[in-house]
Amino acid sequence: MSTVIDIGTLIDRHPGIHGGGPIIAGTGVTVRRIVIWYKQGLRAEEIAARIGHLTVGQVYAALAYYHVNRDDIDADIAAEEAEADRIEALHRASRQS
Repeated sequence: MSTVIDIGTLIDRHPGIHGGGPIIAGTGVTVRRIVIWYKQGLRAEEIAARIGHLTVGQVYAALAYYHVNRDDIDADIAAEEAEADRIEALHRASRQS
């Protein structure tokens, strides 16, 4: 007999891990990372293969979490990209000086 897993237990948050953002429970893998790869066109099976310790079910749980919290996750991704752009611009400016 197989073990039934409550899908609500697959996503977690911890204040000390990735700023308290949503992660796949028991791992340090963020929902944000899964979504970025998903938006790049990777399928759940491909994402699970890239991160060998994840199951396809865990990846789908992260994607389900994303789809019901799309605005928050998209805002988080945009903020991370903006911060990376800001740091890159500072680095370029310091090299030109």
